[in-house]
Amino acid sequence: MSEPRWIWQCDRVIPSKNGAGRKVRREVLRELQRHHWSKHDVFSIHLALEEALVNAIEHGNEFDPEKQVRVCCQLADDLLRIEVTDEGPGFDPAKVPDPTDEQHLENPGGRGVLLMRRFMDRVEYSAKGNAVVLEKRRSADPAE
Repeated sequence: MSEPRWIWQCDRVIPSKNGAGRKVRREVLRELQRHHWSKHDVFSIHLALEEALVNAIEHGNEFDPEKQVRVCCQLADDLLRIEVTDEGPGFDPAKVPDPTDEQHLENPGGRGVLLMRRFMDRVEYSAKGNAVVLEKRRSADPAE
């Protein structure tokens, strides 16, 4: 399978503090709108990207001002790929309890991973667990 023809790319580094991902998130969403992605797709990507950024800043880097988060984005006509990498020790996503299990319903964590998986077409973690690749295929109906 050949690599998509990317029409827009970005590579940003942000600090590990609350709200630091806002600018890059707005930049990605602006590009999606500029290329006429559906509101549904833009909403899904917004939620998943926000979760990935919060997870990297809060759980990965633990708000350490000495650590940064790297966000690499690639946009093709029908595909968005985002990689979010933190400098934390990583984690095993398979060990995150299912927040929909009755015994975990009141646990405060684990919903972000579930949310990303529900809203994106592909969510893949690095072997170390400190990077996540999010992919979303454009919906068939751009007028959605």
